[in-house]
Amino acid sequence: MTKTALVVGASGIVGSATAALLASEGWQVLGLARKPGEQPGVTPVAADLQDPASLETALEGLTPQAVFITTWARQESEAENIRVNSAMVRNLLAALRPAGSVRHVALVTGLKHYLGPFEAYGQGTLPQTPFRETQGRLDVDNFYYAQEDEVFAAAERDGFTWSVHRPHTVIGKAVGNAMNMGTTLAVYATICRETGRPFRFPGSAAQWNGLTDMTDARQLARQLLWATQTPAAANQDFNIVDGDIFRWSWMWGRIAGWFGLEPAPFDGTVQTLEEQMAGDAPLWREIAAREGLAEADLARLASPWHTDADLGRPIEVVTDMSKSRRLGFTAYQTTDEAFFDLFAQLRTDRLIP
Repeated sequence: MTKTALVVGASGIVGSATAALLASEGWQVLGLARKPGEQPGVTPVAADLQDPASLETALEGLTPQAVFITTWARQESEAENIRVNSAMVRNLLAALRPAGSVRHVALVTGLKHYLGPFEAYGQGTLPQTPFRETQGRLDVDNFYYAQEDEVFAAAERDGFTWSVHRPHTVIGKAVGNAMNMGTTLAVYATICRETGRPFRFPGSAAQWNGLTDMTDARQLARQLLWATQTPAAANQDFNIVDGDIFRWSWMWGRIAGWFGLEPAPFDGTVQTLEEQMAGDAPLWREIAAREGLAEADLARLASPWHTDADLGRPIEVVTDMSKSRRLGFTAYQTTDEAFFDLFAQLRTDRLIP
């Protein structure tokens, strides 16, 4: 029998990659979003997770066995993040309950589980790197924890298994996404090439010199599917990164080279992308008009604030993957090639020239 999956946030970076993998593996894929786009092999489901009535209507008659929650809504404070995002998970699982079809729910969160939420990001006493799942929660309010608690409560009540997946800075394609380093750097590089500005690393010396890792959305999708199909992975939390480690002092030159740029020397001074790109919206509109690009709104492609948060951290961030490796997840992805694949796709889709 064909298995049915519901991908929540199907238009986002993680959701679109997950939906594509599931469809290629023969699943019937339902893609839920407020404004679902067209994706090959994906049946769109339009609903607002903050509106229980719209969820009940949209999900009536649907019987997914697996649910992948890959979305969240950023709010002005962590208290609001907790209130809104926990309600979104609660509303979704309540709307699915009457059908009784769900066997597994996979929730995507991230390394803010270890680093703290936006209001206390990278502050206070943090666990040592590499981050391991056994390190548990910080003693601080965090909407990731609230989302997990909603999944745990529903699983206990409704009898499905769960898995939690914690990526580190996801690389993938999505337009209008709030956390989008890959496309942000592609747009920044394009502007530097257009204007002759130096291609400056915008982050901290700790990130420039220290070791780090990242997560290709396709790698995350592979782990999501693996956990859904692997009994030993049931009711477990997992870190998920590509499997390689690098220093930005090396990666910055790799990215510059793809765009035909010379990387500017790094002198240890933080020059954020928010500052460097503050007035670039009119320029991007000009580039988009001249090159016939598909998106002229810079704000829908680039998220400088989030890239600055990642690249400006004062600590080294490396993630341990031993837990899922021991259980049989062996997929691997080189991170520079993940960037290059994304840049090529952005060019093919006319999002960058």
